[in-house]
Amino acid sequence: MLENIRIVLVEPKGSGNIGSVARAMKNMGLKDLALVGGGRTKSFWARAMAVHAKDILERARRFDSLREAVADCGLVVGTTRRGGLYRSHSRSPREAARSILSAARRVKCALVFGPEDHGLSNRDLKYCQRLIAIPAHPGYPSLNVAQAVMICLYELFLAARKKVPRERIARAPAEGVERLFDRMRRSLLKIGFLDPQNPEHILLALRRILGRAGLEEKDVRILTGLFRQIEWYAAEGWKVAQEKERKGLKIR
Repeated sequence: MLENIRIVLVEPKGSGNIGSVARAMKNMGLKDLALVGGGRTKSFWARAMAVHAKDILERARRFDSLREAVADCGLVVGTTRRGGLYRSHSRSPREAARSILSAARRVKCALVFGPEDHGLSNRDLKYCQRLIAIPAHPGYPSLNVAQAVMICLYELFLAARKKVPRERIARAPAEGVERLFDRMRRSLLKIGFLDPQNPEHILLALRRILGRAGLEEKDVRILTGLFRQIEWYAAEGWKVAQEKERKGLKIR
């Protein structure tokens, strides 16, 4: 289960932190590290802080976007220290660990951490079905990214020592789900359901609803077909309906 979890660092700033993350991963039995938008893995500080986890640094993969980094993952879990409308459903690492491991028994999962200075943006969060927030003293709740990774992985490691049932659904890969949301955005904009100035506001709510449910590949196909039909109707179907109504024909 642990080896089926990918750690994703989005725009990491300090190479020492990257090395420390690699060490934390090796301590807790993980191997899959991905970097989005930069980060030095061959610097002195990265290698020094990794100690005996240099192999993880050497195997780390680089991606241009978070979407690409999690494309093959069935469950994507983001981390945040902030509250707000889009972050109110976060859970602690201890609360979330068992369900993450349950999913990891069937599909690749990703645990995503943001830049050291401001964390994941709302734009990044749209790719995450679930959120984790680490409880800390309100006087200074911001953790170093390597510390945050270690806390999350420690809770996963402890939970993995007990029997964890396999999740009942086989979640669809994230890229397939993202293509569904691309289609959904176009369709709902065409029928006026989304605000053109801020379509992501409602889309994030829909993402949370569908993320909680968990989408299998067959679900993605059905919903893609539904929104494809909505898009067609918005462009052409209403003309057919009007013509049938004008001729007094029953509209099917």
